[in-house]
Amino acid sequence: MLKRTFGVKGLHVLDTTHPAMIRHAEHFVDLEQTMFVVSSKSGTTLETRSHFDYFWERTGGKGEQFVAVTDPGSELEQVAGSRGMRVFAGEPTIGGRYSALSPFGLVPAALMGIDLSRVLANAVRMAEACRGESSPGLQLGLQLGEAWRDGRDKVCIGETQGRFGLWAEQLIAESTGKQGRGLVPAPGEPPDGPDRQGAEVELTDMFDIGAEFFRWEFAVAIAGSILQINPFDQPNVQAAKDKTKEVLASGDDPALKPEGSLDELLAGAEPPHYVAIQAFIDPAREGELEPLIARAHETGCVVTHGLGPRYLHSTGQLHKGGPPTGLFVQVVDDTGDETPIPGQEFGFGRLIRAQAEGDFRSLKQLGRKIVRVRI
Repeated sequence: MLKRTFGVKGLHVLDTTHPAMIRHAEHFVDLEQTMFVVSSKSGTTLETRSHFDYFWERTGGKGEQFVAVTDPGSELEQVAGSRGMRVFAGEPTIGGRYSALSPFGLVPAALMGIDLSRVLANAVRMAEACRGESSPGLQLGLQLGEAWRDGRDKVCIGETQGRFGLWAEQLIAESTGKQGRGLVPAPGEPPDGPDRQGAEVELTDMFDIGAEFFRWEFAVAIAGSILQINPFDQPNVQAAKDKTKEVLASGDDPALKPEGSLDELLAGAEPPHYVAIQAFIDPAREGELEPLIARAHETGCVVTHGLGPRYLHSTGQLHKGGPPTGLFVQVVDDTGDETPIPGQEFGFGRLIRAQAEGDFRSLKQLGRKIVRVRI
């Protein structure tokens, strides 16, 4: 989101395990002239560690080309130290989705050439403003929570050029989607409807992003108190991870055949349902989802869409722990030739198929309505 907000060209974010994008990334950059930032709070995130091992091998294992951002004492910190890499320590008391103003956001921001002093000055200004009774964070949080009480649980976030909603949706969904409750983030969706509320992003210039990070983080904590849930845990995120490990451990390679009827799923859709399109596809093909998104909009429901496995770490918590109003459409494609992962018995293709199958099983086990289609 920072890359898009500031129009940066020289930093690339690899957040998929799809083999086509792994191969594209490898050919797009000059491997000898690229710095790789390996970012994981826990230091054990399967996707990130797989990317790390792959590009470590491809570059001939040169520690000066790699940087780790991870919490102190993590496995990644130990590996990075043994490989002569520079390590930036995260702050363990900050949850992942609240860490945009910690080294997890600031290290890549610095590498993008963003003036951190201006971003952080605005964040501090907002933090001070949130101490008073006219706190902007409190006002937004009360709005989110009280609208939820009125049955308007879909948060239609005004879209920005930098796609602020892409960041905000993981903050909102993973923080509030639990115990059968939750706010459903819907970036770019119109706010008119009985189950919807609007929320605007306040950016007079790009450097206000620091203030907006803090305002929204503060607001979501306030909204969580109104929903009477803990906005700082994510009890259902592990479910899909466990299912993925189960699929990988079985030795099976899921065929990911079409399953269920899309027509029947959409025929039964009406507010307060929302339709969630979960696409485990080559990100370069994201535009091919538009006809499906348009068709889902014909139901009158809020429509969200995310790329897998990225959304598993954000909206995935809401899908499983939030209100049972989601109707899920998993989209898969042909992953093409296998791309091996060093040190693993499986490659990236089998990994993303296992992640898709794991999430499908997890949602089905919870009684969620889900179908699978192929493009």
